[in-house]
Amino acid sequence: MKTLRASFFKQDAVTVAQKLLGKVIHYNGCSGMIVETEAYQNDTASHAFRRTKRSEIMYSSYAHWYIYFIYGMYHCLNITTNGTSQPGAVLIRALEPIEGIGIMKKRRNTEDPLNLCSGPGKICAAFAIDGSLNATKVNDNMHIYDSSAMKDAEIVSTSRIGIKNASELQWRFYVKGNRFVSRMKDF
Repeated sequence: MKTLRASFFKQDAVTVAQKLLGKVIHYNGCSGMIVETEAYQNDTASHAFRRTKRSEIMYSSYAHWYIYFIYGMYHCLNITTNGTSQPGAVLIRALEPIEGIGIMKKRRNTEDPLNLCSGPGKICAAFAIDGSLNATKVNDNMHIYDSSAMKDAEIVSTSRIGIKNASELQWRFYVKGNRFVSRMKDF
């Protein structure tokens, strides 16, 4: 498989969020297929709604990892998008584990493969991703590989999870019927 080019991420976040489904992330002895994403631009639920030191990366880059710490417990893995004319990022919400499952089980302290990467914090724990990768270029240390594209019929669109602002936006995307999605709807 070939790595995705930086230009892939210069598209609108909503487009990238859909096109990332089925792609493969590889890092630190582990790999997984992306099965769930959420798009963020400058809407009221996005870090980019207000330009701050933390959200600056969403304005000034594309094809960079945007990793932040939430609730004093979890890291979240995002990729910047949109070029530099408009802020954007895609949150990786869930992966279907492919390689390094034994390592992931130890890191996550679970034997249940469905519980390894079925949420943003779980992905980072399973892959041992932390803030040290923030602002690094995609494919410098952590890689995303191209794979066959999902057909539109395989993609479900819903509102994003855990947010109240901009809840009308249908910017959460997942692979229909995939058991590794964080929260399933509309099957």
